Amino acid sequence: MSISLAQPSAALMQPEEVAAAVALAGRVLGQMDQVLLGRNRLHRLVLAGILSRGHILLEGLPGVGKTAMIKALGQILSLQFRRVQFTPDLMPSDILGTHILRETGGGREMTFQPGPVFTNILLADEINRASPKTQSALLEAMQERSVTLLGHTRELPEPFFVLASQNPIELEGTYPLPEAQLDRFLFKLILSDVSAEVLEDIISTRRRGIPPVPSEPLSAQDLSRLFEAMDRMYLPRAVARYISRLVAATHPGGREATAEVNAYVTYGASPRAAIAMGEASRARALLAGRPTVGFEDVRVVATPVMIHRLILNYKARFDQVGQAAIIQGLLDSLDEAGLGLPADVQVETAGRESRA
Repeated sequence: MSISLAQPSAALMQPEEVAAAVALAGRVLGQMDQVLLGRNRLHRLVLAGILSRGHILLEGLPGVGKTAMIKALGQILSLQFRRVQFTPDLMPSDILGTHILRETGGGREMTFQPGPVFTNILLADEINRASPKTQSALLEAMQERSVTLLGHTRELPEPFFVLASQNPIELEGTYPLPEAQLDRFLFKLILSDVSAEVLEDIISTRRRGIPPVPSEPLSAQDLSRLFEAMDRMYLPRAVARYISRLVAATHPGGREATAEVNAYVTYGASPRAAIAMGEASRARALLAGRPTVGFEDVRVVATPVMIHRLILNYKARFDQVGQAAIIQGLLDSLDEAGLGLPADVQVETAGRESRA
């Protein structure tokens, strides 16, 4: 027995259109896989974040390839790239820019000197080594895609992404990122250690650790085609409902909150998390070669979207319970369709089946 849910009101992308977009994305992923070995899943999530026009926070120990991957991504996408090394003495003006008094023919005047934030991809390297005052300089840029100084607002280039790396908070000389800034990152991706086999490949093929230079960068037109394909991705109402229920269930006392949420979570995910999950699910479906989003796409992106948005209480730290475990518990317990159907009933969305 199966139940068909609502169909899209507009025509879906044709198979050849989806295939063309997947081929472009495959060029990007193939080159990223060559630059940073053994990180295939990470690269797919990073590209999904870019297609979603979101900012990405990468966390890992020094030397795992965070900076190399971000620099290579800028080269592959043919986007303007700038890097800021965050340190305790970095000031907001070092990022945003400042006004300088210059001599002119008629006297002196204040002129604006743009900072490195006026670019397409800003690498905020080791972002949590700067003071909270400097970290907050990026709040407007990340949300509004603009910078306001001395009462004048300047638009940032399009597209604009902040790809930030941070060290684990346990390392010396780090500051925790403010919750308001964390919420502006679409994904938080944690880089773990690679296997001995990958290390062997790195040693054998990378003299002095220097990665290869990307050989097939995308043109501006190619990137525009990928964004246009993203704009045409269809999100069924049933999947949108699942996303909204999943985010609502992260709040203690919620109707579908789990026992772990009620016991360990102080504040759940924001509405921005639901928006991010919808966009990231569209990107993941596109990379999988489908014109419409399924429940499986939501499950893949749910953890990187929400892991940095759940604020846990002291009991969670005492019991050594982390955000990832709580999110996985929600994914395991929440009925996808929310219909209370028998176990032998299947729900069909966009030609694919997902067991309710």
